[in-house]
Amino acid sequence: MATTSATRHVDPTRRQQAVAAWVLALPFVLLFLAFTAGPVLASLGMSFTDMKRTDMRNPFAVEVVGLDNFTQLLGDPLFRKVTLNTLLYLVLGVPLTMAVALVLAVGVNRIERLKGFFRVGYYLPVVTSIVAVSVVWKFLYRDSGGLFNTMLGWVGVDGPGWLDSTTLALPALVLMSVWRNFGTLFVIFLAGLQTIPQELNEAAEVDGATGWGRFRHITLPMLRPTMLFGAVITGIGYLQFFEEAFVMTKGGPLDATRSVTYFTFDQFGYGNFGYAAAASYLLFLAIVILTYVQFRFLGDREEKVK
Repeated sequence: MATTSATRHVDPTRRQQAVAAWVLALPFVLLFLAFTAGPVLASLGMSFTDMKRTDMRNPFAVEVVGLDNFTQLLGDPLFRKVTLNTLLYLVLGVPLTMAVALVLAVGVNRIERLKGFFRVGYYLPVVTSIVAVSVVWKFLYRDSGGLFNTMLGWVGVDGPGWLDSTTLALPALVLMSVWRNFGTLFVIFLAGLQTIPQELNEAAEVDGATGWGRFRHITLPMLRPTMLFGAVITGIGYLQFFEEAFVMTKGGPLDATRSVTYFTFDQFGYGNFGYAAAASYLLFLAIVILTYVQFRFLGDREEKVK
């Protein structure tokens, strides 16, 4: 039996709509290629070269060094130290920020009035300039005349030099960052809590479940997607911390608060463009790994039905 192939018919109207869509999208595509994709690809290529400030006049003479920048970074004592600082900042800051935001969200969710007031109040630090916040907290941490040491003096305790101590400077920055950043997660968690059906908690309460039991077996499981989103955005932000240390401690004392982004900023300032680009891509790799781990631990754990 002979078969015939029908010529594919293309609707002229749909073709015109597709052309119009591409014409409208073309300005954005060009801007994206020129100012986003282009610089990203250029920095990626730069990370495999020994490009320095002196090579900018003749970039074609730059030597390709392969993975040398990455291997030098892994062997650089300063880079290892700033990596450890960044990890400590992440490990201390993310759980504490999420815990504070969740506790406050659960408390505010139980009240009937003034929820809007609390949302605005707790979110205000987020929209405040990080430079202004850092300057204010730097004064709060002052050895003499600072609010924290003054309050400790009221009870007879001689306050430490918060930002001058190699052991206290980084936790002090973490405390400030938690105060500034928990407002975002507070709003997100509060919205997630309001999506949980009240009937579930009421039924559990009738069955004799305690408040902690309801929170553990109902609230937390149903907040898992919300907590995943919050953990991802908070972790990415904490891995890239820079302004706090730049304004409050200049990376000191003895590089105790210098982060990977601060290290990269310094290398660009020194003119070591290839070295700095390699450091930035190691940070990008760390963000990818962190996000993957968070999805593994906080993602859906539904069992596959065979």
